Amino acid sequence: MRNAVMVGLTVTLLAGRAFAGTEKEKAAAGAARSWLALTDGGKYAESWKEAATSFKTAVKQDQWEQMARAVRAPLGAAGSRKEKSATYRTTLPGAPDGEYVVIEYDTSFANKASAVETVTMTLDKDGKWRAAGYFVK
Repeated sequence: MRNAVMVGLTVTLLAGRAFAGTEKEKAAAGAARSWLALTDGGKYAESWKEAATSFKTAVKQDQWEQMARAVRAPLGAAGSRKEKSATYRTTLPGAPDGEYVVIEYDTSFANKASAVETVTMTLDKDGKWRAAGYFVK
């Protein structure tokens, strides 16, 4: 009986962790969609202001605007975007320990039919999920 209780407790704890991760992934994905809407609209200065503290520390606003324009302009307008994966993590290479959700999207742009966008969201100091990284392949 005791072993059955321990197994039940372990399963409950693991299920609780999975559920918490799922909720965090959903919250981060919602924040990522809002942030991507800014970049899709060419509002790079605003997207920088809405980014994570770590993002703003690593990249100054004018640098971000130049880099974002250089990457996004040749692609053209964003078309469809479908979430491919969202993974909750507490560690990432080259980043301090924290709460992160790495989200990948299959995205089509006017000038590139098939691309993969990766947005790394972090739970920032203010308790909000904010973009800490953005890549397009």
